[in-house]
This record gives sequence, C-alpha cells and structure tokens, in this order.
Amino acid sequence: MKSIQIGVVMGSSSDWDTMQHAVAILEQFGIAHEARVVSAHRMPDDMFRYAEAAAGRGLKAIIAGAGGAAHLPGMIAAKTTVPVLGVPVASRHLQGVDSLHSIVQMPKGVPVATFAIGTAGAANAALFAVALLANEDPALREKLEAFREEQTSAARAMTLPPVSA
Repeated sequence: MKSIQIGVVMGSSSDWDTMQHAVAILEQFGIAHEARVVSAHRMPDDMFRYAEAAAGRGLKAIIAGAGGAAHLPGMIAAKTTVPVLGVPVASRHLQGVDSLHSIVQMPKGVPVATFAIGTAGAANAALFAVALLANEDPALREKLEAFREEQTSAARAMTLPPVSA
C-alpha cells in the first residue's frame, strides 16, 4: 500500500458534500490520501497535532476546506511547511464569500493557496495537488496530461443550440 500523500481535512462533517469532490479526483488519479474532520474551533489541539505531524508523516499537500469563519486552512498553514490548499465551503448565509475572504487574507509568511468556492474549488485543489505530485512522477504527469486532453476533447465536442433570429 502506498503511503498517504495528500491530507483532506474539513472543519465539520457537513463540509463533506463539498470536499468529497477533492477525494473523487484523488481517487481517479490513484493518489493515496486520507480525509478527516479536524475543526479549528471544536478540536484545536487535534488540528495542531495533525498539522505539526504532516511533514513527518510524508504528506505532500493538505487540502483544507472550511466554511463560515474558515480558520482551518490558515491555522494549519501556520503550523506546517506542507503546502496548504484552501477550499472555501459555501455557507448558509453568505454563500461562501465569507469563507473565501477569510482564507485568502492570510498574513505575509503564512501562505495558503486559495481556490474557488465550493465543489469546483475542491476539485481544482485536488488537481493542483496532483500537479504537485506529478513534478516527481512521470507516470502521474502522463495521467494528468491525458485528463487535460479529455477535458479539451469534451469541450470541443460540445454543441450549442442554434440561435433563433
């Protein structure tokens, strides 16, 4: 069994609806990963332990999804040198804009790559993680290039309905 390369964390189980899209991409590429809840607010000690142990466990990136106050990506980034990829999860009241602003406004020296709000952001964060790993793995790079070609072919094959005059 391959050692876990990517951690997928979220602030609560309700974030799974969004974060499962990151996991699906990682599974599609055969990337060893883990997914768990490590809330910055409800279990800060667990979150700090997770972040502090990430590099030693061999994680190459952490995809951190958070809604509402969205402290999880930044707090993890503050405690590890492993790249953190932040995914704003849409919230009930502000549709994720609050999460986006919280994640993207990290202070200098605490970098968090920030992606789109919601499922597109989760999928793109996973694809970014795949691209990071592909720098060291030619076979994975080929899979990523094939994936991109499939996307391009699908876009070219799309047809639009005729415009009525």
